[in-house]
Amino acid sequence: MTFSGVLGRGRIRTAKLDEAIGFHLSNSNVLCTDSWRAFSSYANQKGLAHYRFKSDGKQRVKGVYHIQNVNSYHSRLKKWMDRFNGVATKYLEHYLTWFRYLDCKEYENTASNKKNMLVSSCLFSVKDTNARLRRMAYF
Repeated sequence: MTFSGVLGRGRIRTAKLDEAIGFHLSNSNVLCTDSWRAFSSYANQKGLAHYRFKSDGKQRVKGVYHIQNVNSYHSRLKKWMDRFNGVATKYLEHYLTWFRYLDCKEYENTASNKKNMLVSSCLFSVKDTNARLRRMAYF
């Protein structure tokens, strides 16, 4: 499962992490993150196994665990967002949802699917469309 969302500005807070991903995690999950302290604190609070990878790139794998999927997703997101020449922070969640939907449906990237998505998105208010796309992207 991929989660991308706006957790605020500046430092990551454990309360915001819990609000965003807490209901998706169980004790059987393993959290693989970069070296931000908030991730370690969060994993300790929740009793999750946690593997931490430093951003220096020297250690990228610990057994079967790694963060290369996250790095790849981040790279694709940055490349996709370059076309917009920056986005307003208040709309960032919409762009993330749009990208997450497109990214998970990449194998279905046909003219027909694009047309259906565009027509369907016009049938709902922006809030409803965003919520519906967000739920669809998790499955």
